[in-house]
Amino acid sequence: MLPALFVSHGSPALIGEDIPGRDFLAGLGRELGRPAAIVVATAHWETDRPSFSTAAKPETIHDFYGFPEQLYRLRYPAPGAPALAERAVAALAQAGIGASVDPERGFDHGVWSPLLLMYPEADIPVVSLSVQPRRTPADHIAVGRALAPLRNDNVLVMGSGGAVHNLGALVRGDHGGAPDWATAFDDWLAKAFAEGDAASLAEYRGLAPFARVAHPRDEHLMPAFVAFGAGGPTAKGRLLHRSFAHGSISMAAYAVE
Repeated sequence: MLPALFVSHGSPALIGEDIPGRDFLAGLGRELGRPAAIVVATAHWETDRPSFSTAAKPETIHDFYGFPEQLYRLRYPAPGAPALAERAVAALAQAGIGASVDPERGFDHGVWSPLLLMYPEADIPVVSLSVQPRRTPADHIAVGRALAPLRNDNVLVMGSGGAVHNLGALVRGDHGGAPDWATAFDDWLAKAFAEGDAASLAEYRGLAPFARVAHPRDEHLMPAFVAFGAGGPTAKGRLLHRSFAHGSISMAAYAVE
């Protein structure tokens, strides 16, 4: 059984960057092995309640501005998995969580940016899952737990966001020298994952150091909670990679099982 996975996807230009986080993701698919399908909770799709993409041929969404032209020509032509999406909706319903489907939703860069490095052949079916910044971390952990049984069928349940994500503190081109507040939050998150501390993760805003600075908004950390939940009720998170890019952007990644 594959572990659940959380990755920090960094900049939309990640695929062309010479940074440790890119190199890590480029080897991660080989390390994990090939899943039958992938469900990706992405920080770049926000809805009022969980929604799953059901497009059979999802389009590649370039949801960013001001980057080199060649980045907008990139495509990730992986097939969708409508039946898996419907199964995921049913799994959430069984857990008492209402969810919906979106037949038009494509792959935003929270989906295609890491997958283009992990599984560049783009031949594994992929379903996107939205996050709900108005809902709590505990809600997202519950969504992940409802999806955990999918892992029994070699489905990779993955969150794609950012372990530390404050664009106001970004320093373009600076690949080192993370500030103390960023490393302190990153350390706290690693400890909570390693200890399987769901209660602390659910209350991270009040417990983690520099939480408001590390995450002015919740959306980039919500996929981590989905991944944590997908590891199961007694899961713990194993740190797979840690580095920083552009000053304070954490590229941390975790396997949860």
